[in-house]
Amino acid sequence: MGDTLLGVAVEEWFVEVAGVHSVESQELLREYYVDVADRYYQLHLGRPGTPEEIETGLAGAPSDDLAPPTGVFLVGQYDGRPAACAGLRLQPNRTAELARLYVKPAFRGTGGGAALLTAIDRTARALGVSRIRLDTRLDLTEARALYLKHGYLEGEPHKEDKYAEVFYSKVLG
Repeated sequence: MGDTLLGVAVEEWFVEVAGVHSVESQELLREYYVDVADRYYQLHLGRPGTPEEIETGLAGAPSDDLAPPTGVFLVGQYDGRPAACAGLRLQPNRTAELARLYVKPAFRGTGGGAALLTAIDRTARALGVSRIRLDTRLDLTEARALYLKHGYLEGEPHKEDKYAEVFYSKVLG
């Protein structure tokens, strides 16, 4: 495993800080949103989201706060191709919120989630963060299993949100 400042290489994966407004970051964020929105619409309405619903949702869920000074955004590349992303929102009391963790379906099962979480931990520590928390939906079972495998513990809610059904946190050592 090779390391760089705020970057992590794990086998074919390399994760590094990226601009949240870059073309590759915006493409990954759009794919993330379509993926989680379609899963929600399939579960609750028996259909994928419409283009209008996706555009409205994207407009209502900006990721601007995943850029300095309020956050940081990471992009994971698999064999040199953008394939994953995750963000941290900095909060008071040396806390950060993990958001927008996504691995493209074609790259799932290749270690991308683990590489992202390793990079998130290192990036958070470098920023002085001592605790990471997150929320997710109950139906995102793969993400929930990934968080538990990487030291996150289920806990009490830390915010109210229509889509926040389960909450996790991790104390960084």
